[in-house]
Amino acid sequence: MIKVKKTPLDILDDVYSLAYWMTGSEKDSQDLVRQTYLFAGRKQKETDLLRVFRECYIETYGQDTEFCIDEKACKGTVTLVDTLKQWAADIKLTVLLSEISGLGHRQIASIVGKPIETVRQWLLTGRRLLVSDYILKASA
Repeated sequence: MIKVKKTPLDILDDVYSLAYWMTGSEKDSQDLVRQTYLFAGRKQKETDLLRVFRECYIETYGQDTEFCIDEKACKGTVTLVDTLKQWAADIKLTVLLSEISGLGHRQIASIVGKPIETVRQWLLTGRRLLVSDYILKASA
């Protein structure tokens, strides 16, 4: 199988599709794509560009910013909530990277920074969640 190296401009449609699925808004997805390409260089590989996309998404949409006067009071609940939000975003992004971009498990693992077995579990769980979510929306 011949691997074709894609430039950042070659995967612009994939990044926009990912952004739209992640945000659910045309305006937000345009902003996220713009922000991704602003932070990514012109010579980025596909996986590096998608890693920048993930970081931009989590920075902008994946976490709420909270300011704490006393750091000790904020450590327990804020980090747990942030971790759960990032976990949910990573599961959704993992499924979308597989289905929209057609990436393999190894590439997805390098983008989200998790082991391949975790990616496989997230794909199984994430696909089930997306299907059940859409079935519920369709029946409502």
